[in-house]
Amino acid sequence: MNILGLSCWYHDAAACLVQDGRIVAAAQEERFTRRKHDPEFPSNAIDFCLQEGGISVEELDLVAFYDKPLLTFERLLETYLAYAPAGLPSFIKAMPVWLKRKLWIPDLIVKELPGLRAELVFPEHHESHAASAFFPSPFERAAVITADGVGEWATTSYGVGDGNRLRLHAEIHFPHSLGLLYSAFTYFTGFKVNSGEYKLMGLAPYGEPRYVDVILEKLIDLKEDGSFRLNMDYFDYPAGLRMTGRRMAELFGGPAREAEGPLTRREMDLARSIQAVTEEAMLRMARHVHKETGESNLCLAGGVALNCVANGRLQREGPFRNIWVQPAAGDSGGALGAALMAWHDFAGQPRTPAPADSMGGSYLGPGYSADEIGEFLARENIPHELVGEEQLPGRVAGLLAQDRVVGWFQGRMEYGPRALGARSILADARSPEAQRRVNLKIKFRESFRPFAPSVLAERSNDYFEFDAESPYMLMVAPVRGFTKSEGEGFERLSRIEGEIPAVTHVDGSARVQTVHEATNPLYYRLLRAFEAQTGCPVIVNTSFNVRGEPIVCTPKEAYTCFRRTHIDALVLGPYLLTKEMFADADDAVFSPEEVAAAYGLD
Repeated sequence: MNILGLSCWYHDAAACLVQDGRIVAAAQEERFTRRKHDPEFPSNAIDFCLQEGGISVEELDLVAFYDKPLLTFERLLETYLAYAPAGLPSFIKAMPVWLKRKLWIPDLIVKELPGLRAELVFPEHHESHAASAFFPSPFERAAVITADGVGEWATTSYGVGDGNRLRLHAEIHFPHSLGLLYSAFTYFTGFKVNSGEYKLMGLAPYGEPRYVDVILEKLIDLKEDGSFRLNMDYFDYPAGLRMTGRRMAELFGGPAREAEGPLTRREMDLARSIQAVTEEAMLRMARHVHKETGESNLCLAGGVALNCVANGRLQREGPFRNIWVQPAAGDSGGALGAALMAWHDFAGQPRTPAPADSMGGSYLGPGYSADEIGEFLARENIPHELVGEEQLPGRVAGLLAQDRVVGWFQGRMEYGPRALGARSILADARSPEAQRRVNLKIKFRESFRPFAPSVLAERSNDYFEFDAESPYMLMVAPVRGFTKSEGEGFERLSRIEGEIPAVTHVDGSARVQTVHEATNPLYYRLLRAFEAQTGCPVIVNTSFNVRGEPIVCTPKEAYTCFRRTHIDALVLGPYLLTKEMFADADDAVFSPEEVAAAYGLD
């Protein structure tokens, strides 16, 4: 049976193909169109999935869409009526899109997929999230928590998965949303909603939690069982075109920060405070769900499950013995969840959990053979060196040990927002300068943002206070041997001490990726080679892209990024390229002045 899962027309469109219960392929549309968070129908992702599965549209048996559009439309109408006439501008803006397109999603799917004979099924949004969390997990039974902005009505839910069955037990409904609360602070601190939440999380350690009491007193009534209600007097998102309004500005001593404006102590403290509240809400929720279900395993999905700091605390302090987080926890993962929900729930097919999980390391996107890469390099007349597979890890480890930054393009692209050693930029975690250099000269992003470490799974506990698995870079753990950096705000960034300063955040934490030989043998061998040369099994791993662009998908995109940034070397499959091979290397790279002007960086 061939099942196509779809997520689109909101943000982070994606497609996933499941064949006889096996996840064959999955990818976000943004990787093909190069439009970050592309919400449109995922035609390119679908074409890739069908090609990877060796089938045509006519051979699909089921198409599963990740939510129920009519229920979402019902919520919008009821919300606009409840807030009338305040929501009129937003209503006028939203309705044409719904009346022309979103109300006709079944017809649109059929129109976009000529020859389609498959039945269409529509799980609810949080069912898709929950299915993406439980069905690929290694657990026979588990509790499931989903938390995001909003689906149809649900914003938070929990339930239990057992074998091939998944049932949600309780929900919190819109407008009361932990995800939208976090997004409101993302907006108020001057970052972009649905993409700047990572920045808010990265900014939090620079501040103090001085606003926690105000948030709990004025904005959210958080109960001991993790349920909550928001005080909607402070929020405009139910029917407005903004997340927050006048009362929020009065509460926090001034208007929202302008985008790209200076970051002040207030923004740092607001970030730290809402992060603390979010963590407390998730911990209370987990304790309640554990008490109600009696399960020892927990699965997480939804946008809030990408808050790796909260996940780390759940792992260390929560009541569950084991936690598994869907690597594509946001809306893109809804495509995978919808497909698996159709297979197990609609089609009633059995499930056998895989020992690690059934995500295949989340390497589910397009891959390119050595021949295809070689043809590209020859066609474009690009200088390169062919390196044998046995020698490649040692050669690249040597470059990293010399404090060179390396673009690493290998195998199939990752599904989800994290680079996991397939489309990665790598650097020496021991380098005191790597964090700032990679941020400003390669990623073209704010200097305060931290980088994640990749570490050999068997050595992770030697460097991090962490005794669990984190293959998808979704857990934050304390770094061993960290001494608190002195100073205020961003001053602390240049005063981090320890063995791996490039991946140590100012609060002594790191977002860990544990690397296993079974899921990515070449990347594992690279880490082993780096350890053999330096004694350190940890390297910097950040996504292979620059600010405002999706992660690279093709060899050409990787090469373009390499040439336009201060990446020192590029590894495309078995081929090695270094800047020294190019006579015009300096001319091809953007200057710091050009970057600062383009991105408003300091």
